Amino acid sequence: ILRYCEENQITFTRIRPYKKNDNCFVEQKNFSVVRRFLGYTRRDTDNELIVVKEILKSIETYVNFFQPSLKLISKIRVDNKTKKIYDEAKTPYQRLLNSGILDQLTKQRLESLYQSLNPMELRRKISQLNQKLNQLHRYKLIESTNT
Repeated sequence: ILRYCEENQITFTRIRPYKKNDNCFVEQKNFSVVRRFLGYTRRDTDNELIVVKEILKSIETYVNFFQPSLKLISKIRVDNKTKKIYDEAKTPYQRLLNSGILDQLTKQRLESLYQSLNPMELRRKISQLNQKLNQLHRYKLIESTNT
């Protein structure tokens, strides 16, 4: 990662000084999304890896286009209580469109991709792949007990 960051002139830092839990937020969120769909079972065979990669592609599309999330705008401390103010819930796709950083061609491509997606179809695909993954895991357990 360090080499990639240096080649692309990206400032590479670990955490801010005196903020030991600063770096956890992105990883924590991604970890919880993946675990929500895949569970905590160990996936260590090549066949399982192939299915996990397929599931991750579908999860990425589903979460980025159809799962809104709240973003913390500010925290106000009043006496011993902290009041948190959140932005309205939006999907990462909506936040990207509203950011104004996309050129027109990229924006059109994303919009056409969004129009072609069906959230229920994505959920069904994720569910089917999860069933396939669980079946592979059961076969792995059966094989390991037979030896």
